[in-house]
Amino acid sequence: MKTKIGILGLGGVGGYFGGLLAKAYSDSKDVEIVFIARGETKKAIAENGLKIITDDFETIVHPDLVSNDPQEIGVLDYLICATKTYDIEESLSALKNCITGKTIILPLYNGVDAQERIQEIFPENEVLQGCVYIISMIFAPGTIRKMGFYEKLFFGSKTAPASKLQELQAILQHAKIESYLVKNIDETVWEKFIFISALATTTSYLNQNIGEVLTNLESKVVYIELLHEIEDVANAKGLKLPEDIVAQTIVKLEKSPREATSSMHRDLLAGKNTEVYSLTKFVVNEGKKHGIKTPLYEKIANVLMK
Repeated sequence: MKTKIGILGLGGVGGYFGGLLAKAYSDSKDVEIVFIARGETKKAIAENGLKIITDDFETIVHPDLVSNDPQEIGVLDYLICATKTYDIEESLSALKNCITGKTIILPLYNGVDAQERIQEIFPENEVLQGCVYIISMIFAPGTIRKMGFYEKLFFGSKTAPASKLQELQAILQHAKIESYLVKNIDETVWEKFIFISALATTTSYLNQNIGEVLTNLESKVVYIELLHEIEDVANAKGLKLPEDIVAQTIVKLEKSPREATSSMHRDLLAGKNTEVYSLTKFVVNEGKKHGIKTPLYEKIANVLMK
């Protein structure tokens, strides 16, 4: 029996990492890659494959199957989820027939509440924690554009069997995905969340890309103030983050492509639904739970949620 891996959400994250998996296992007797897609994305990939464009190369990959029909997809051994956070419940509920108690779920969302939300839908399943560092986006239906050199994937679990975690790590590494199986996954996920939350909130509020935030003093002050507020929330939650987490996060931003921006800012500009609740309002709510004031986050959340 092949190990069947489903990729749910073929945007910048799911499309890129799912594409690497599809490329690596295109003729495999052991692993089957299923792209779970619908509409124009499904049609484009079924007809022409998934195109990945980076700064250095272009490639077209073909999964074993692209479908949104649970009967056609069948039972999954692993499900990698990379939709938008506002789609978690609806997208996963539609796949209930593909998920047994043995299916291991790896969420790769921008927020930090995905594991808890998925566990409510599938209380018997092992739901890992994960995060990625990558700047990538949908260029057109069936085409993913990745910018810069970031493409790290981190995952882990305090409860999942070590054998299953190691199996997934081997699968990812064979696909030349720079993946790390880490023990302190809570802190790792929150380090990423601090980066993406402050970035998404700043770029969306100021309508600026990364370069503009870094070169405009007032904009950079907004970004740094948000970093300090979310750091206070993380500390109040008891997370053991580096003492220089704010400085480390600024360095990450400075290494990012100047012309890039956050996915939330791109969605806002396109008039689409945004992840403002998971990336901005969530920080305000967590602050209130732990008695931490987040005045700038609260001000921006009120503006962006209108």
